[in-house]
Amino acid sequence: MSYDDGPSMFQDQLAEKVRPFIDLVDNMRSIGIDKELPLPAIAVVGDQSSGKSSVLETLSGVALPRGTGIVTRCPLLLQLCNDRTVKWAAVISYGEKVFEFDEPSEVVNHVEQAQNELAGEGLGICEHLITLKITSSTVCDLSLIDLPGIARVAVKGQPDDIGAQIKNLILKFIKNKRTIILVVVPCNVDIATTEALKMAQEVDPEGTRTQAILTKPDLIDPGAEKNVLEIVHNKVIFLNMGYVVVKCRGQKNIDENMSITDAIEEELEFFQNHEHFRSLLREEKASTKCLATKLSNALVKHIKKSLPQMSATIKERLVEVKHLLSQIEDRPPPLEPAEKRKYLIQVITDFNDQITQLSNGDIIVEENLFDLMRKEFTEWMICLENAKSHYHEVVQQVVDEYDQKHRGSELPGFTNYRVFQHVVQKLVAELKRPAMMTLQTIRDMVQKQFDHLSRESFKNYPYLHRVSMRINETVQEKQSTIVKERIVEQFEMEMQVYTQDEIFNKHSRMEGTAGGSVHDTRSKYPELLKAYYEINHLILKFIKNKRTIILVVVPCNVDIATAEALKMAQEVDPEGTRTLGKDII
Repeated sequence: MSYDDGPSMFQDQLAEKVRPFIDLVDNMRSIGIDKELPLPAIAVVGDQSSGKSSVLETLSGVALPRGTGIVTRCPLLLQLCNDRTVKWAAVISYGEKVFEFDEPSEVVNHVEQAQNELAGEGLGICEHLITLKITSSTVCDLSLIDLPGIARVAVKGQPDDIGAQIKNLILKFIKNKRTIILVVVPCNVDIATTEALKMAQEVDPEGTRTQAILTKPDLIDPGAEKNVLEIVHNKVIFLNMGYVVVKCRGQKNIDENMSITDAIEEELEFFQNHEHFRSLLREEKASTKCLATKLSNALVKHIKKSLPQMSATIKERLVEVKHLLSQIEDRPPPLEPAEKRKYLIQVITDFNDQITQLSNGDIIVEENLFDLMRKEFTEWMICLENAKSHYHEVVQQVVDEYDQKHRGSELPGFTNYRVFQHVVQKLVAELKRPAMMTLQTIRDMVQKQFDHLSRESFKNYPYLHRVSMRINETVQEKQSTIVKERIVEQFEMEMQVYTQDEIFNKHSRMEGTAGGSVHDTRSKYPELLKAYYEINHLILKFIKNKRTIILVVVPCNVDIATAEALKMAQEVDPEGTRTLGKDII
């Protein structure tokens, strides 16, 4: 199709003074104001195969995607700009992509490519907007939003709820009270059952912003013309903006390569020679030319009506933003691009410095973090001390279980080393849950203080606050996992009951000569447990002194990585600056 196939007769449908109003709204939409403020628009709604694409083709002068089923899969903003100095030029934009071209025949490919990228290959839909701006001397000044055709039943390749998805998308646009609803209805169907008109009536019950287009008048059954005239004259369903009848190219005309210009001329002849519809030309209720005039005038009138309220809303938002900016205690962000980067780096650097000070205990956020942690570790030590009071109870439980379930021919009061080992393991296992709870409590303390510090540092930059919190949560989770593994490893080592400490041996010998029962050695278990548990505390008491050189003795035939003595040394001397290792045979 060549560039001069468009409806050149529409070029003077709008005076020069109305173009700025349409440009104003289009420019506001291009910078995203429509996401914050509803803008005046014309939304085209119709059932599938209602002739919607044919109407838009006639108005724009270019072929749009056609076919069966859902052809329009994304909202398409069609911006038509009349410019006598431009032969034909188009720009299509979606997301971050912009393409310019000067061949009308490329429109279909560009629109289909955009829909495939946004909605995916297939028959799905998407609510992301595609903008197609056509500038030519042969188009009228107009902007319309083409929406997907209403579907009732999902076909193969479509989601089961495709009908609901399309309705929700259409409602998103037409419920805006600044939107003119352009309903496309074929003349040869019962208008009262048209889904598109029903949806328009739901959001515009009085019909004050609904315009109906009746298509395919050439397909009316003989004798049904009177019914169409009653509809056009607002005697069936009243619409304040009324009805217009148009005859566009049918599939046969397209197959025969009929140009849009020829189709417009044929349309005019059709109405002039039609016995029942020729009167509609005089009443300005028929032809695409009449439709273009009505839509252009209606849109400009709608924009003029909405501008005062839009201006007031924008001023209110501006006052709110200025008030928020005035509350910024520090100097406002610079406007020059070169200075913005420096400013952002400085804000983040200041925050990092505060985090370092918080970690060193140089600043206090609400409460002293180190004081809170000391209190929590004190609670942990109390938990350890309280565990000693249960030694007798646990020993008795294990001994009773042994006597009832595991004792063989041996006399009561005698047992073996495995019972003592089981008692130790049982007591150690009971401390694992409190240890994990202490870890979680400490983590929550740090998280709370970090959150407060981030919120105060970035109180004027909510996005930075959210980013810092995500990073902190990631780091916390990673470090928490490492600590949990270390705690689990520590408990696994403590479950291996083993010591060569002289204190335990000495305590055992003292108990053996104290005159106690020589038959029931199990009565000594609580005291032995106490001695076993206090060994580590005594060792730590000496080696945590930073002036003490730690000489670690490890047998050559054991895995040094599992040596408890070396691990204790690493806890108090992580850099190994005062630790010596010695192997023994």
